Amino acid sequence: MTKKLDGPSHGPHAGGKPGHLVILLHGYGADGNDLIGLAPVLAPLMPDAVFHAPNAPYPCEGNPMGFQWFGISRLDPEVAAAGVRSAAPFAEQFIDDTMAKYGLDESKTVVIGFSQGTMMALHVGLRREKQLAGIVGFSGMLAAPDALKSEIRSKPPVLLVHGDSDEMLPAVLTQRAAQTLNENGVQVGVHIAPGVGHGIDQTGLSHCARFVLEAFKLPVPKP
Repeated sequence: MTKKLDGPSHGPHAGGKPGHLVILLHGYGADGNDLIGLAPVLAPLMPDAVFHAPNAPYPCEGNPMGFQWFGISRLDPEVAAAGVRSAAPFAEQFIDDTMAKYGLDESKTVVIGFSQGTMMALHVGLRREKQLAGIVGFSGMLAAPDALKSEIRSKPPVLLVHGDSDEMLPAVLTQRAAQTLNENGVQVGVHIAPGVGHGIDQTGLSHCARFVLEAFKLPVPKP
């Protein structure tokens, strides 16, 4: 692996040196600009956080304007398992390099994924030696679930959010992921969003914001 990932960033909202890091991993066919749009919504709640959204390492086979972590094949579990393994070193390196850039460690770092990015966030985050502050996965699934028991190295808290009308990745995949995570001792919260397709709605984003604030041990605004 020689290529290093790059992509847009945002913040900190308060200026100055970042005290927390949020890494956003986009889905298949998108790019970092797709998820960095979450940063202006979350940043005022965590003013010392910096947000980074790297572009995935490969041009997308199905969308030449976007990127992919790996090629897809009708949710073939073997393809997904091989895909996350092959792309994991890129995500690992980006997390390590970005933490080092700001002098932060895993306790100050949350990884948020969407769709294929969720597969990457769960795969990488649960196999790091030092525990991340948390992982959020939108509209995704857990790749290589049978391998987790022998490969898990840390157990950060996890939030999984999924629309019950998702036409691309059915919400049952999140429910299965939550079950596997629970069986492996991971604290996991699940929000199934009624009427939401393959996307993020305001309620899901609110759940995400609260989770990240709690993961960072920052004040949670009263409703």
